[in-house]
This record gives sequence, structure tokens and C-alpha cells, in this order.
Amino acid sequence: MDKPAEMFDRDFEWAELTRFATLPGPQAALGVVSGRRRQGKTFLLDAVTRAAGGFMFTATETTEADSLREFGEALARHRGQPTPFRFAHWDEAVRELLRIADTGAPAVAVIDEFPFLAKASPALPSVIQRALDPGAQHTNTPVRLLLCGSALSFMGKLLSGNAPLRGRAGLELVVPTLDFRSAADFWQITDPRTALLTNAVVGGTPAYRKEFTQSDAPAGPDDFDDWVVRAVLNPARPLFREARYLLAEEPELHDIALYHSVLAAIAAGNAARGGIADHLGRKSTDLAHPLSVLQDVGMITHEADAFRRNRSAYRIAEPLLTFYHAVMRPAWGDLERPGRAPAVWRRAQATFRSKVVGPRFEQICREWARWHAAPDTHGGHVTRVAAGTVNDPAARTSHEVDVAVHGESDDGRAALLAIGEAKWGDVMGLGHLDRLRHIRTLLTRTGTATATTRLHCFSGTGFTDELRRLAQDDPTIQLVDPARLYGGE
Repeated sequence: MDKPAEMFDRDFEWAELTRFATLPGPQAALGVVSGRRRQGKTFLLDAVTRAAGGFMFTATETTEADSLREFGEALARHRGQPTPFRFAHWDEAVRELLRIADTGAPAVAVIDEFPFLAKASPALPSVIQRALDPGAQHTNTPVRLLLCGSALSFMGKLLSGNAPLRGRAGLELVVPTLDFRSAADFWQITDPRTALLTNAVVGGTPAYRKEFTQSDAPAGPDDFDDWVVRAVLNPARPLFREARYLLAEEPELHDIALYHSVLAAIAAGNAARGGIADHLGRKSTDLAHPLSVLQDVGMITHEADAFRRNRSAYRIAEPLLTFYHAVMRPAWGDLERPGRAPAVWRRAQATFRSKVVGPRFEQICREWARWHAAPDTHGGHVTRVAAGTVNDPAARTSHEVDVAVHGESDDGRAALLAIGEAKWGDVMGLGHLDRLRHIRTLLTRTGTATATTRLHCFSGTGFTDELRRLAQDDPTIQLVDPARLYGGE
């Protein structure tokens, strides 16, 4: 099966889906596809189904009886039957579905939005498990059944623990968001600084490029502000209310106001549970459940500190949510009135730089250090990149490290390969380098770092001439700007 020309990237996902679709053998096989909303899962599965001449059913949020009726009608159309199937229960429907490969060759069957069906019919996973049981295979044909859903919490439990389908799947594919480099290519933005600013607003979600902005992308640095006003802060555009809908569409989120408040606290710069609780005026123990749920549905991440095991940080996974809570939510009343967006955007510039671009720039720097930097950049093989906090007992303070690169040195020993600082709006100079040297000294005293631990300076604005001259003569000092982040290294 050739990948459709209009499909951007997704080479790995396409290869895995087509491999599964053409698996040899006479028995039915199960695959599970999941991922956050708007990532193109349905587009992928529809393309595979069309290429294989298979059957695809997209569920809706309705009753069991109505779902069975819709499924029977869709399956009858696929089989070329003049009258629809009338299934009394899902046992009948699944058995009939697993007979569609009656020619003996593998056939693809996709059930999209599977959580909707399982919500109305909780026994459905058990029904599928029973139909896939080796003892029932004599009634089946080589159907390659793919279950797809965006409810990450539900899809994650589908194959875990004592779930009925655990151990039954031959494919478990998660469709991720595009990383920052792929997102820039997808948006066709060639200026690195503009690409990073755009990514800080919309991240790597493919649907925001086409369906939600009608392919309206910033034409360059001078067009970015106008693009935000016309495409994001415009109440007539779909992207304007998308952040609100993201939470409303998650079935696991019941108290939407509470979850928005938690996200607002994190967007304001509160990364620890205690800080989030203080921001909301609640006890820290009260937030264990909402934080866990937000993590399960993929809205936030929980990352361990690079140096202190008893510390961790919560971060919003979807940049649009950060942008909404930092910039849009405080001025929502003004933004809903046409013509107010330019003034709101002018007032929000400082907040945008500090609460949106700054944290996103740090995250992109960590992603670059982990996945894109050339092998000799860090002086070893990278195994983990994280942010961290370093104590300074003599000064009675602590220092934040934006990028800490852990890995293995050339001799195979575990080592702290590099530490780095990321400043989006500052021209970095010798003062920033001295700070990193001081932190390296503190870490060396505790045995965490060595004199060979490299120092990385990440800047969205540039570097002084003195710092550039030092870096030219010293490979342990690395200077990284947007051009290098988005370059070939």
C-alpha cells in the first residue's frame, strides 16, 4: 500500500498500520490505535481502509440500540446487501464483522471512536475478547480489526491490568503530535523564530493547520502578530474556542471548571502541587485526583527533577491550553467583542513572552538536546533530558537548570553530560556562562558533575561577541539559537 501523497510525515505510523493490515494467517487479529484529539488518527485509518478495500465505522455518542442500528446499516452497505443487518446485541454484530474477509485474504475493519460504543455497552470489550478467542476462530475470517479512540485514559486501560483485551492485540499504536521541527515543515514556516513563536501557540497538532485556520499561517516575522489576531484571537475562527472544547470533549473530566483552574495555575508558572494548591486556595491533597486525571487524558505531564528525586514538575502538554489560560482567558470578555483583539494582544505581550514563549522555548530546547542534537554535541550518548534544581548551601538559595543532559560518556559510564540555560528574550553573555560554571562546580562537589560536563547556552535573541569568541575555541561551550534548533544538526 502506497502512502497517500497528501499525507504529511507519519511514515512510521503508515508502515505499522499497513504491516498489520496485511498480516498473513487465517485468524482474526486485533490492533489498537490511540492519541490525543486532532492528530489525524481518523485520516490515517481512513486511508488504510480505502487502500485495503476494508470497512470503517465511526461511532457516535448515542445509545446501544442506536449504535447497533447504525453499525448494522454500515456493515450491510459494505457487504453490498440491500437490507441492513438487525442486530439484537453486540455478540451478533461482532461475529458478523469477523466474517467479512470471506475471500480468505486479510481484510481491514476499523471501529473509530470506540470509547463511545464501550460507554453505552460496557461489555463490548469482553464480547470482542470472546470472539477473538482461539476456540471461536472457526467462525472467523482473517479480519484485521482496529479499535481507535481519543479518550486516552480509556484507551490506556483497554489493554492493561485485567482488562478483557489484555494480551490480545498485535498492534498498539499511539499517534503523537508533530515535534517542533516537523510542525514547522507542516506549517511551511521557514523562519526559525517565527516557527517557534507559532509552535508556542498551536504546538504540533495537525488539525490546527488546515481545518482550524483554513491554512492561514504566518507569512514571516512581521506577520506573526497579525496572524495571532486574525486566526487565534478572532471569535469567528474555530481556533478561538478550541481550548475550551478540548476539556469538554474528554469523558473523564466531569468538573470542567476545576480542571480549567488547575491548568490556569500551571500556566501561571506553578509547577509543583503545593504551588498549584496555593494558587487555587485549596489543600495539596485535594489536587491528587484532578492532577492524575489531567495526566491520564494527556493534558499535562509530570516530570521528575533532574537532580532531586523528591521533586517534580507539572507542565501543560498542549501549548494552545497554555496560550488560552495565560492570554485569552483573562481577557475573554473583551475578546468576544469584535475589534478588541488587537488591543488585547498589545497588552498581553509581556505575559506571552514570560508565561507562554519562555516555557515553550525551554521545552523545545530539552527536546532538541534529547532527540535532534548531533552525537558529539554533548560528548556522549544521551539517555535522559530534564529540568532540575540545584541547591547552593553557601548562598542559601537554589538554582534552576533548564536543560540537564544525562547519559553515558564515551567510556560507557553514567554521567551528567551537559547543563544548559534557556533565555528567549535575553542576549546571553559571560554572566550567563559564569552562572552555569558555578552550578557545575556545585554539582561537581556532590559528585553529580565533572569538569568535563558541558555548558549549553540557548537563546532566542542572540549572544554577545565575547561569548561567541569563547565558544569558538572551547567545544565544551555550546551556543544554540533558533536557527540551530531548527537546523540539520
